[in-house]
Amino acid sequence: MFTHQLWTTRLLTASALCLAALAAPAQTANTLKVGVIGPFTGPSSDFGVQMLQGIQLATEEINAVGGYMGRPFELVIKDDQGTPDAGLKGSQELAAAGVVATLGFCNTGVAQKSLEVFQTAKLPLIIPCATGSPLTAKYPAPESYIFRTSARDAIQAPYVVEDIIRRGWSRVAIFADTTGYGDAGLKDVEAALAAKKLKAVHVARFALGVKDLREELKAARDAGADVVFSYTVGVENAVIANGRKDLNWKVPQVGAWPLSFPFFINGAKDAAEGAMMAQTFIAEPSNERRAAFLSAYKRKFKQALTVPMAAAQGYDSVYLLAFSLFGVRDGNPTGPVVKAALENISRVYYGVVATYERPFSLNDKDAITSNMLVMGRVNNGLVTFARNEDAKQNAVVKRKK
Repeated sequence: MFTHQLWTTRLLTASALCLAALAAPAQTANTLKVGVIGPFTGPSSDFGVQMLQGIQLATEEINAVGGYMGRPFELVIKDDQGTPDAGLKGSQELAAAGVVATLGFCNTGVAQKSLEVFQTAKLPLIIPCATGSPLTAKYPAPESYIFRTSARDAIQAPYVVEDIIRRGWSRVAIFADTTGYGDAGLKDVEAALAAKKLKAVHVARFALGVKDLREELKAARDAGADVVFSYTVGVENAVIANGRKDLNWKVPQVGAWPLSFPFFINGAKDAAEGAMMAQTFIAEPSNERRAAFLSAYKRKFKQALTVPMAAAQGYDSVYLLAFSLFGVRDGNPTGPVVKAALENISRVYYGVVATYERPFSLNDKDAITSNMLVMGRVNNGLVTFARNEDAKQNAVVKRKK
């Protein structure tokens, strides 16, 4: 197994050479400001902090080989606290701060309120976490400054529906919160069921902060549901799981990636066991690049990953931004120039989540496709593979289809 130092050296050799070639004879000491925004405090901080740490790790590695034309990346960090108003304020501050691009958002509803800031300012936004399908569909793709490296719900929902049907479950109860995330996720699940000529037997809606959903769970049980499909974040997912346990209702809970979050797993404890969710990355050292990433993260932050997807997608997003800058040869990465560069990344980036070959284009702003997904399962408080075939194929890092 490679050490992290050797892996980083090999991965970045081409990058360092390219950046050195682009550097002006008299390099400036100025930094290149990159915005970061997400929920670093509050009820979504369990995955917001992990996204930030992945971004910080990649930034440190890129700065070690010179940054962009001798200009190190400087992160300008804003905490959106998981609330739309704080997100809007932070986005406006980033646009005014002179950043060349922004990485961020974990909550779909928070991102939705801020998209216009980035689009109007012609400032590229790369979303490493938020998965709501409308985010990269709000603006016509050729004009859009909104990019994404997380798996949108329009591919997660059908993927999970396909899996539960394979397992013989077809009477689905949907539990979705009333945020933008829950609204969009509910539509995606219902569309995925309709494509299989199915319809939910019960739909429950609830606000964030709900403490008890046993009455809605009783209604779902009485409707004959044999699986609960939840679309909400960690804390509220735990409310659902604990309610099922209190009712002694032993049906599986499935959903999108928030079922892998600590606020769910730690909040539900044994009630979380067996929950299954879509994942882009399971924290197992199946190949040298993933082993090196996991080792580097633990070395820097003195802890193991708790939301591997958030950290890995944040990490890969920084590298994709850096690789795009290879195409900006005049040292003037304005918003429209960076947008065009992201749409035309010419070098393959061998990332942690995927092998990125032309991840974006003028007409496609989503880097992740459904072939990159696997099913995860909570097992003894950790997320591992739900299917043997996914575990066997994990050494292969997939490319976009």
